[in-house]
Amino acid sequence: MDMDFLLSLLTIIGIDIVLGGDNAIVVALACRNLPKEIRNKAIVLGIGLALITRMCLTLVAVQLLEIPFLLAISGALLIYIAYSLLTDHADDRNIEGGTNLWSAIKAIIIADLVMGFDNVIAVAGAAHGDTLLVMLGLIISVPIIIWGSKLILRAFDRFPIIVYFGAGILAFTASRMITHEVMLAPLFSQHPLFTFLFKVIIIAGVIIAGIIRVKWAKAQ
Repeated sequence: MDMDFLLSLLTIIGIDIVLGGDNAIVVALACRNLPKEIRNKAIVLGIGLALITRMCLTLVAVQLLEIPFLLAISGALLIYIAYSLLTDHADDRNIEGGTNLWSAIKAIIIADLVMGFDNVIAVAGAAHGDTLLVMLGLIISVPIIIWGSKLILRAFDRFPIIVYFGAGILAFTASRMITHEVMLAPLFSQHPLFTFLFKVIIIAGVIIAGIIRVKWAKAQ
């Protein structure tokens, strides 16, 4: 396993954990009206089917990113998603709880699809066309999200710097997506120092802009 593969895998796992930290809330809301004896079954089936759906969407996204300039455009979108991660604190999850097993499962899958767009784009960009990376990243990170989500969410609240670290991961992924855009290869491949500085500026810009926006919001 070479370092590039390991770095990409760790990046994907980090993305899934950072962007999927609130999946437990969605699952809890979707299953809150179920009898206790079938609640665990709904959680396992719902998350399992949602995982399969997300894998399929991510693989499709990986292929779509081969379209000229789409990788760079998606990277720019991911920069905005990273910024939003730092500044968006008023995201209400209006998930209707199911009253039977299959309605709860449907609610979990639909909610995951709606909430998972940023995750799909980020993972597809970090994978750089490697299907194995997509599969491994999702398979490793989903159990962490499911069984460790309460700890993750608690850590986010107790140590806000983790959120900034997560935004940095997304910004790093976005910068790599842009610099790996084939149509922009002459600009980056022949100027390694410029490429490095570009990545640093993107990461630092997102974090600094997020800090300024949060401080400005608190001052209002």
